[in-house]
Amino acid sequence: MLTKSVLRVARPTDDLAAVERFYIDGLGFEVLTRFSGHNGFDGVILGAPHAPWHLEFTHQAGHTVGRAPTQDNLLVFYLPDPAVFEAAVARMQAAGHQPVPSYNDFWDAAGRTFEDPDGYRVVLQGAAWVR
Repeated sequence: MLTKSVLRVARPTDDLAAVERFYIDGLGFEVLTRFSGHNGFDGVILGAPHAPWHLEFTHQAGHTVGRAPTQDNLLVFYLPDPAVFEAAVARMQAAGHQPVPSYNDFWDAAGRTFEDPDGYRVVLQGAAWVR
């Protein structure tokens, strides 16, 4: 069953617009859908059309969620093609996001880590995932 499912990673944010810009302008995600006033929440679902995963970000007016609990909360994207990896890093930098040192320096060896407006981190790993 799980091999046929779609993965949604959902988390709240205090600044929906800033998070949306980070993932769209920096990572090239697309808005799959958005909602407003849904049981008191506004939100956006981002990803790539037809991908088996997407990210949902929500905001509840009057409620503060704060920043990431640690610097080791990661989304990791494996980009084994060097041209694709370099283009992804360049896109992030062109959108105004500079790499930060990883909490776990393993990720610095072949990747670049970027921090979103909420303090959660995205690793662009210039390597294939090997099991």
